Amino acid sequence: MDCTIRPAREDDAADISGVVWRALRETNAKDYTDEIIARVERSFSPDAVRELIGKRAVFVATVGERVVGTASLDGSVVRTVFVAPDVQGRGIGRLLMAEIERTARGRSIAALTVPSSVTAESFYARLGFKAVRDSYHGDERTIIMERMLAQ
Repeated sequence: MDCTIRPAREDDAADISGVVWRALRETNAKDYTDEIIARVERSFSPDAVRELIGKRAVFVATVGERVVGTASLDGSVVRTVFVAPDVQGRGIGRLLMAEIERTARGRSIAALTVPSSVTAESFYARLGFKAVRDSYHGDERTIIMERMLAQ
């Protein structure tokens, strides 16, 4: 699969939103209640994503013209890493994270933090992130994970 990672554009917002919603509904739903999924979905409407593109370093993974994944860097915090369910497990998340790390190193960031879903904890662990604590937003559990970057 020929996958390209590039900075997100404002006109990618609806596609990014769609990837996030599908991943939440099809992948994360096994670890979270319908109420939590619905609450998280509201944070990723196309308008909300467009706003995030203006505030963070947001990247998309594309196959041809199709947006199949996204990830962003907010200071030293990795956020919104999602891959479309039909292409998960093919290295797209790893490519997105490599771009996040390149960007962080270019900004002299020494360590990355990621608030991981229960669903993604093993993905980040395979990339060398270590769990440091749990965080709760109501009944939604997030695992705060960190990784030092070689400079």
